[in-house]
Amino acid sequence: MFAHIFMYRLKCLLRDRETIFWTLIFPLLLAVFFNMAFSNLNNGETFKAIDIAVVDNEQYQEDQYFRSALNEVSQGYDRLFNLVVVSKDKAEQLLNDNLIAGYIVVETPLKLVVNKSGMNQSIIKNFLDNYIQTVSAVNSILTVNPSRQQELFNDLGNRRQYVKEVPGTKAEPNNVLLYFYTLIAMACFYGGFFGMREITDTQPNISPLAARINTAPVHKLKLFVYSMSASLLIHIVEMLVMLMFLRFAIRIDFGTKTGYVLLTTIVGSIAGNTFGAFISAIVKKSENIKVGILICVSMAGSFLAGMMYQNMKYIVAQKIPILSYLNPINLLTDAFYCLYYYDGFLRYTVNIGILLIFVIAFCLGIYFIIRRRKYASL
Repeated sequence: MFAHIFMYRLKCLLRDRETIFWTLIFPLLLAVFFNMAFSNLNNGETFKAIDIAVVDNEQYQEDQYFRSALNEVSQGYDRLFNLVVVSKDKAEQLLNDNLIAGYIVVETPLKLVVNKSGMNQSIIKNFLDNYIQTVSAVNSILTVNPSRQQELFNDLGNRRQYVKEVPGTKAEPNNVLLYFYTLIAMACFYGGFFGMREITDTQPNISPLAARINTAPVHKLKLFVYSMSASLLIHIVEMLVMLMFLRFAIRIDFGTKTGYVLLTTIVGSIAGNTFGAFISAIVKKSENIKVGILICVSMAGSFLAGMMYQNMKYIVAQKIPILSYLNPINLLTDAFYCLYYYDGFLRYTVNIGILLIFVIAFCLGIYFIIRRRKYASL
């Protein structure tokens, strides 16, 4: 009986072009658009040398140490500044035309002139503060022990780094990946279209097809489970196609834990299907209203998970952290990012554990709602 219902349900669902479009073609199209929009997003964060000017006055020409320090950080491929030496009037004009981030006037003390605050201005000020502190330390040491002047200058030329940068994980942070992980999570929950159809096709008061199906001498729950198995198989295959498209066509990095990525996708597909079935079971309205509710909830969850605005995920985590755990799409997105970025599994396990609780709750809700429905006539 299972094989008979499963095979015929499989054929029936594969002929449903509308559902196939929303659960497979639509996410793939979005992935292409995402790639076109975000492929160069990380490249824009590459550091660019800061345009600055220094006023060419008498103090600047006499201060050979400051000139050497400025020239040292303004040369080479990884230079900090693009330096121009100009008159004060010219520097003011460049600043007003926003051609430089600021200009330096060599006097006592060193003066930095900017017309706004920002990252570049902070870097220039940090450089000047560092130089002033170094000069002050050198003068203090030479005052106490002037015989060690040469040794001191040698030490300044061979500065040691006492802080070693150690990455927290083997993976590099990548903000763009979050958009694609959110897209996968949304596609998983678009599997709710399959789950919704399975419930609709067991409600004779909504669908003529359901009326004919209910005349079959098969227990309603068994019929639902057999049909749901076919829906899950189709959607899991769709999600695997999407993963392969993202990995090999768009070259999205999922990290090295491939087995867990597949497991997470399957759990997400089950969660999406049961979520759609639960919505269909609990809402006693027409199919169009159920579809509208499913899309609204899925899109709202995707938005809060950072699909349209990446910082929204972190805003929710800071302002309303409980919402992060109540949003299954955010849990799924976070699980994918944990597999990519973190070496450990604690956070991933928490996300998948809560998601499985959602799945159990959806299944129990479907069971208790369906088993109580009876029809006087078909």
